[in-house]
Amino acid sequence: MTDASADQRVLGPRHEQAFPRLSPTEIDRLRRFGELRTYSDNERLFSAGQPGLGLFVVLRGSVAITHPDGLGHTIPIVEQGEGQFLAEIGALSGKAALVDGWARGEVETLVLSPAGLRAALVAEALLGERIMRALVLRRVSLIETGAGVLLIGQPDDHATARLLGFLTRNGMPHRLLAPDDVQVYDIIAAHPGDVLPIAVTPEGRVLERPDEARLAAAIGMTTPGDLNGRRFDVAIVGAGPAGLAAAVYATSEGLSVVVLDSRAFGGQAGASARIENYLGFPTGISGQALAGRAFTQAVKFGAEMAVPMTVSRLDCEDAEDGRLRLDLEGDGSIEARAVVLAAGARYRRLEVEGLERFEGRGISYWASPIEARMALGQEVLLVGGGNSAGQAAVFLSEHAARVRVLVRRPLEETMSQYLVDRIAAAANIEVIVGAMVTGLVGRESLERVRWRGPQGEVEEPVRHLFLFIGADPASGWLDGCGVLRERGFVATGDTIPPDALGVHSIWRHRRPAPLETSVPGVFACGDVMDKIYRQAVTAAGTGCMAALDSEKFLAEADFEASEAA
Repeated sequence: MTDASADQRVLGPRHEQAFPRLSPTEIDRLRRFGELRTYSDNERLFSAGQPGLGLFVVLRGSVAITHPDGLGHTIPIVEQGEGQFLAEIGALSGKAALVDGWARGEVETLVLSPAGLRAALVAEALLGERIMRALVLRRVSLIETGAGVLLIGQPDDHATARLLGFLTRNGMPHRLLAPDDVQVYDIIAAHPGDVLPIAVTPEGRVLERPDEARLAAAIGMTTPGDLNGRRFDVAIVGAGPAGLAAAVYATSEGLSVVVLDSRAFGGQAGASARIENYLGFPTGISGQALAGRAFTQAVKFGAEMAVPMTVSRLDCEDAEDGRLRLDLEGDGSIEARAVVLAAGARYRRLEVEGLERFEGRGISYWASPIEARMALGQEVLLVGGGNSAGQAAVFLSEHAARVRVLVRRPLEETMSQYLVDRIAAAANIEVIVGAMVTGLVGRESLERVRWRGPQGEVEEPVRHLFLFIGADPASGWLDGCGVLRERGFVATGDTIPPDALGVHSIWRHRRPAPLETSVPGVFACGDVMDKIYRQAVTAAGTGCMAALDSEKFLAEADFEASEAA
C-alpha cells in the first residue's frame, strides 16, 4: 500500500496538497504545540468511530490508514511516513475518527491535541494554510470514496432521502446500497421486517430506521449529555450564515463559543443548489459549499459545534448577573454570559389539508441533489416566486422532465432578473401565473396535486411538490424569556421602544447595542430579526455585528467586575 492509492485516484493532481511532507524545520515549529508518543508494530493510533487525539506528525516509521466499510472488510486508503501528518478536518474539534491508523513497525509521532492544532494553525499562518488545505481535501476524499456510514435503503424512499440529506448537509462521508445488493445480504437477513432504512456505522453497529439524532450520536457527531452544565462566553443558536459568521468573529476575539443547531449547518442557504450573487464568488457557489467553508473556519478558531442539538427554551431570569441558561431538548442545559439568536426562519406552509402527512414523502422545502435524483425524468411542481424558488426551478430543470412553477404574480415582480431570464430560456420550465395549490392526494406518499389557475381547477399526477413560499422567523421558542418581538421578528437596538426596556436596571444607564435585544447580553442576527433584506450576505454581516456587540458587552462586564473588586 503506497501513497498512490484510493486518495490519489480521487484527488488526482490535488493529492500532493492533501498529503504534503513537512520539512524538519516545519516540524520543529510544531513541536511546542504537541507531545511525543511512540507506538509498537501493528498498534492502533486511532479508531473509526472513536474520538481521536488530534493530529499526528510521523517522526519515524510509517502508518497505514484504512477504513472499515461496515461489512466486515478493511479498505486501504494510504500509507504515510516520516514528515507526513495524520488527520482530517474532524481533528480540529476532537470528533470521532472516520478511519483507522495502524503502526507499521515502531512509530514515533508528535501529537497535537485539537486545542494544540488550532493554536498552531493560528500561530503558524503559512504552515497552517498548508495543513488546513490538506485536512479539507482529505475530508473531500472520504466523502467521494464513501468512507463512513453505510446506508441501506431504496434511493426513492423518503426516509432514506432524509438521512442522506442530513449526512450530506453535515459533510459526513457515507454511501448508499439498495437492500437487494448482494453485499448487504447478511445484514438484511439478520434484520427482517419493516426496518429500512438501515444505517451501519464504520465499526459495524447496525441501526434500524434511525432518526437524525440517533444516527448523529452513533457516529460521534454528538455525545448525549456532553454539554450539560457547561458554561461558555457566547452561545449561538443557529448555524446558518448569520450564526456561522457570529461564531467566526466571536472565536477570533478569543471567546469560548458553542453553536447549536437542530439539523445541519448552513440553514436555508445551505440547501440552495447554487448562489450566484454572494460577494466574492463570480462563478457561483452551492449553499452547502459556502456553509462548509464557514463551518470549517469557525471550528478552526475554536467554536464548539453541537449539531444536531435543539434548544427548547432561553431562561433570562439571571441575565443581569451574566447567567443566561439554554435548555436543551432532552439533554440538560448550558449557561452562557451572552447569547446570539441566529435561529433563522421556518419554512412557510401551505394551508392545504393533508400537508403534514406528505412532508418528507413527496413535499420538500429545498431542492438538493438528493431530491433532484429522486425526481429524475419526472414532472415536478414548484410553488414560489422568490430567488430561492428560481434557483430551485433552474436546478431541477436539469434533472426533471418538466418543472411547472405556480406563482401568484409575474416573476418580474418578485425575482432577480438573471433568474427570470434563465427560467425563460429553459425549455422544460413552465410558469403558471395566478395559480395556487388546492388539494393533495396520496396514500403512503404524494401521488396527485390539485391546483386552481387561469384555466380553472386541475388535478394531475405529481409525486414531487417543492414549496418555496417564504419563511417566518423561528422565534416561538423565545416565549417567556422577555425578548421583545414584533410579528415574530426579534427587535434590536433602536427599534426597541424605550418603554419596553423597564424590566432590567441596566437600561437606566445605556441603550441596547445595535443588535442587542430587550434582554441585556442577548443579541440577534440574520432572518430572525431581519424584516427587509433576507439575504445570505446580509445575514453574515449581521452575524459579524452581533459577535462584535457581544464581545464589547463582555469586555465591559469584565471591566466593571474588576473595578468592583
